[in-house]
Amino acid sequence: MTDNFRDNEDRHRFELDVGGKIAFVAYRKSPGAITLVHTVVPPELGGQGIGSRLGRATLDAVRAQGLKLTVECKFIRGFMDKHPEYNDLLATS
Repeated sequence: MTDNFRDNEDRHRFELDVGGKIAFVAYRKSPGAITLVHTVVPPELGGQGIGSRLGRATLDAVRAQGLKLTVECKFIRGFMDKHPEYNDLLATS
């Protein structure tokens, strides 16, 4: 099975397509910055590590785009707590 990750700018979300089911992280972008708002993983994809794969791919995409990050999403915040190597992405107040 091939997973496809993409930045769906029209829908303002990063998406991971797993067998035709879409897990996503919704965001708001502004010049030079992004806010991750909410993560959705379909129930049928639960327990397979899809959320973690989506979280890593999302943060890697934020890094590649050179954006500063604000996190409102509890899932992404929890993922970052376990993976502090992404903390450099956080916008400073």
